[in-house]
Amino acid sequence: MAEGSNGNIYSEIYKKIPNIKFTKLFINGDFVDSVSGKTFDTINPGTKEVIAKIAEGDKEDVDLAVKAAREAFDHGSWPRMPGCERGKIMNKFANLIDENIEELAALETLDVGKVFTFETDIDIPDVSKELRYFAGAADKIHGRTLKLSRQFQGYTLLEPIGVVGLIIPWNFPSGMFILKCAPALAAGCTMVVKPAEQAPLPVLYLAHLAKLAGIPNGVINVVTGFGHTAGSAVALHMDINSVSFTGSTEVGRLIMHAAANSNLKTVSLELGGKSPLLIFNDVNVDEAADLALFGSLANKGEICVCTSRVFVQEGIYDELVIKLVEKAKTWVVGDPFDPKTQQGPQVDKKQYERVLSYIDHGKREGASLLVGGRPCGDKGYYIEPTIFENVTDDMLIAKDEIFGPVMALMKFKTIEEVITRANATTYGLAAGIVTNDLNIANRVSRSIKAGVIWINCYHNFDSGCPVGGYKMSGFGKDHGVEALEKYLQTKAVVTPIYDSPWL
Repeated sequence: MAEGSNGNIYSEIYKKIPNIKFTKLFINGDFVDSVSGKTFDTINPGTKEVIAKIAEGDKEDVDLAVKAAREAFDHGSWPRMPGCERGKIMNKFANLIDENIEELAALETLDVGKVFTFETDIDIPDVSKELRYFAGAADKIHGRTLKLSRQFQGYTLLEPIGVVGLIIPWNFPSGMFILKCAPALAAGCTMVVKPAEQAPLPVLYLAHLAKLAGIPNGVINVVTGFGHTAGSAVALHMDINSVSFTGSTEVGRLIMHAAANSNLKTVSLELGGKSPLLIFNDVNVDEAADLALFGSLANKGEICVCTSRVFVQEGIYDELVIKLVEKAKTWVVGDPFDPKTQQGPQVDKKQYERVLSYIDHGKREGASLLVGGRPCGDKGYYIEPTIFENVTDDMLIAKDEIFGPVMALMKFKTIEEVITRANATTYGLAAGIVTNDLNIANRVSRSIKAGVIWINCYHNFDSGCPVGGYKMSGFGKDHGVEALEKYLQTKAVVTPIYDSPWL
């Protein structure tokens, strides 16, 4: 297992690290200082070193950003532009992302500790695909003709909801920015984006690319800062028509309260998860072990849908445990710029300590530590891939979202048992099923209460496939045409008709 970052030893990759140019708020098409002049440090989690000082926005800055977004919506060209023209500009934005893949990937690796090669090969290319998907939808937003019961004719219009507040998390900064901005842009909305304080750099760079693409001033505004100040100001603002948030369930509750206490703005929430992976006796054990590890450890476990609860049927349990331990011991943790690395550092000290505390809880509550469980590397927030067995459903590591490289293994006997246990959670974001039996796949996928079910695969997000939670994992969809619904409102128009042969 590799240790943490030890300097610029991969010179051909480190040369691609960009100069950090964009560290200010982005309001009405310009990069500006915060009203207070305050800044905060953004930290490289692989080295614990300061990357840059970022403008710290507050309520006054959110007010300025909303004013710009409101002017752009009420009087600007973007909402009034034909959808095909919005789509052209969005495609140009996607082209610029493709041209700057390595720069965006380097910013994500520096700011969040994401593996550079995964960013260049998968994450950032997926960002431009998402943008192109909604660019294609921009001129296909249609209402309906209504069949009314009396001598009237009716139809519906789908209109942009207005100024939207987009509060995004740190685990996929570029991806989450586009995930929310793309359908909002397609719908004709304007927006104020509040990125996570741990990951401002990729979002500010994307704002720069949006301006270069020709998105008009005021359409996209970015206020960097902290959740309790800038984020709260977005949620409470009387001139924001809707808020979309991805993050913790606890903060999701606060945003709903803020919406109710302000102007009753609409809210969509994609919140926490404790997603189960159900592995049945009929599968190839080696392949199932690979899938379980990928589901749990991808992006160092900092994914809301990660498979932190792995249920294994008793007939293959012992064999699968052996495979998992073997494979976890070869999992490479280290410098995220190293092409051999599979897992970088946790995003910051707070998250690092949180994950380690849950590992301690697992030990104290009687779970058996099979592998990992310790910090690694001589600097940076690195944690070994960690697998527990003999986990019971009432343990904290089986109930709470850990958001780190920790897997809880549990044995089951029957389909009925595992369905009940998989659903015994307050969350309902995602689930995975590993089986070669079509009847099992159909029955279990219909029975699990979660927004997306992956069968014999995992983390297979796609621009065309909606994702969103059940229960305390939130409501509202990202991806797919369903995502547009958050940024549109329906208006019905009714007129009388006279002497028509048809109703």
